[in-house]
Amino acid sequence: MHPAYSETLFDSHGFSGEWPDQFAIVTAWATTGSVQLLVANEFANRELEFELKRCGYWHQMVTGYSPTTMHAEPGWAVQLPFDVACDLGRMFLQDAIYVIDVDQLFVSYCDDRREKVFVGEFLRRLIPM
Repeated sequence: MHPAYSETLFDSHGFSGEWPDQFAIVTAWATTGSVQLLVANEFANRELEFELKRCGYWHQMVTGYSPTTMHAEPGWAVQLPFDVACDLGRMFLQDAIYVIDVDQLFVSYCDDRREKVFVGEFLRRLIPM
């Protein structure tokens, strides 16, 4: 698994509501190591948002970023089961997603290697800007 996944911090875009006990963070941007035009990434992010609204899932914009490289990717915190979140990530060509279970932050591949790998506490990595 790419080491950047274990250092990611999150910007909640000023969200001041209650976080669900269980949710996932899914993005639609080009996967780590891929290069894609900003306009294509933004389009994919809008498509992901549309899918979340269409399905009626609770969702909140969240941007994950690396404190080392400052690379940032907007995505969505979305309340849905683990396997459904992995399927959604896979649908949007993601290598991995984050999963939060009562403030415990995990990362998991979206493919057949699905397994929650603990990386820390979600709220300690959350920057409520």
